[in-house]
Amino acid sequence: MLNTSVVNVALPAIGSDLKLSPTGLAWIVNAYLIAFGALLLVGGRLADLLGHRRMFTIGLLLFVAGSCAASLTYGAGPLIAARAVQGVGAAVLSPAALAVLLSLWPAGAGRGRALGIWGAASAAGGAAGVLFGGLLTSALGWWSIFAVSAVVATPVLLAVPGLIPRGVRRAEGRLDLPGTLAATVGLVLLVYGLGSRDGSTLQSTVIPSAGLALLLCLAPLERRASHPLIPPVLLKNRAVVVGNLLMLLLGMVWVGTFFFLPLYQQKVLDYSPLTTGLTQLPLSAALMAASALAGRLRATLLPGFLALAAGLFWLARLPVDGTFAADLLGPTVLIGVGLGLAFVPLTALGVNGVEARHAGVAGGLINTTRQVGGAIGLAVLTPLAVSGVGTAVTGPAALAHGYRRALVGAAVICLLAALGAGVDKLRDSRTGAPEATPSR
Repeated sequence: MLNTSVVNVALPAIGSDLKLSPTGLAWIVNAYLIAFGALLLVGGRLADLLGHRRMFTIGLLLFVAGSCAASLTYGAGPLIAARAVQGVGAAVLSPAALAVLLSLWPAGAGRGRALGIWGAASAAGGAAGVLFGGLLTSALGWWSIFAVSAVVATPVLLAVPGLIPRGVRRAEGRLDLPGTLAATVGLVLLVYGLGSRDGSTLQSTVIPSAGLALLLCLAPLERRASHPLIPPVLLKNRAVVVGNLLMLLLGMVWVGTFFFLPLYQQKVLDYSPLTTGLTQLPLSAALMAASALAGRLRATLLPGFLALAAGLFWLARLPVDGTFAADLLGPTVLIGVGLGLAFVPLTALGVNGVEARHAGVAGGLINTTRQVGGAIGLAVLTPLAVSGVGTAVTGPAALAHGYRRALVGAAVICLLAALGAGVDKLRDSRTGAPEATPSR
C-alpha cells in the first residue's frame, strides 16, 4: 500500500519529467498492477505448496530489488520494467502474508479483529505513502519515492525469522502449469489490451480478445487437472465467489480514485506534491479507522459501498477554484470511510471457510480480483477523463471536466457493487444462511 500510494502523489512529476501522456502515465501504475494481478494466483499457490514463510521471504527480496532498480533508473521503459519487478515480488509476498494471518487466527472473532488490523495497516501504509510521496518528491525528486519502499522493506526482511512461524500444513500436489500459463498470459493480454489507447485493431481488439479466450479456456483446463491452480473447493464456496466479484468492482474504484485525485489536485487546483500528500491524510486516517471498525462489526459492506458512491459523487462537484476545507475535506473523508467499511468484509468473504492449506491461493485470488479490477478500472475510466475534455474549454477547466466524468463513472460502479451486495444480503436473509462477516 505504501508502494502504491507513494507513486500516485508523484505521478504528475514523473509525467512532466519523462514527457508522458496521460495514457502513458497510466502504465507507470498499470505495469505494477498487471504483474501483481496476473501472478497473484501463482504466488498464492506456490505459498501453499512451498511454505508461506519461504515465499514471503522470496517475494520481499524481489520487491526490494524492483524498488532499488526503479530508484536508480531513468527513462519510461526502464522505469516501467522495474515497476513490473515490484509487481512480481508483491504477487508472491501478498498472498503469503495473508495466509500467515489466516493460519494464526483460523476462526472466531479473533480473525475479524486481525482482518480489521490488516485493513488498518493497509490504510496506514497509504497514509505514509501520500505523506512521503509529497515530501520526497518536493525535496529530492520522484526517484526517491521508490527508494523509500526498499528502505521500509529491508528491516521487515531481517525480522522474518522471528515473526513468521514455519508450522503450517502445506497443500498436496504440484503447480498446474497449463492452468498457470492460461491464467497468467490471459490476464496480461486482457488488461494490456484494455489499457491501450492507440486506436489500432491489434491492441484494442485482438489482444484483449485473445486474453479473454485464454481465461475462458481456464475452466476446462482446471476440470481436467489433477492439481488445479484454483482448488475446486474454493469455487464451490459462494462466499468466496461473491467476495471476489465485488472485490473486482471495488478494485476498479479504488485505483481509479487514487489515480485521478492527485492529478485533480495538482493540475486543476495547482497543489504542490507536498500539499497533495498532506491533504490526502484525512482520507487515509478515515480509511484506517473504518477498517479497524469494520473488523468488529457484522454488516458494513453495503453501507461501505453507498458511502463510497456518495463521496465520489460529492467529489465530482469540486470546482476549479475549490479549497481544501470547503470542497475536498468532506468528500475525501467519506470516500475513506466507504473504502474501509467495504474492504475488510470483502476480504473476509474471500477467505470465508477456507482451510489453512488453501489460504495462500485464496489470498491470491481475492488480491487478484482487486488488482486486476484496478487495472481494468484505469482502462475504463481514463478514456472517460480524456473524452470529457471538450474543445470549447481549455486549461484547468477542461481537465476538471474530464476528471469529473471519471469520478462519476467510479461512483456508478460503486452503486452497481452496492446493488450486488444488497441482493446477496437479501438472499441470505431469505434462506437463513449465516452471514460471512469478519466477526465470525
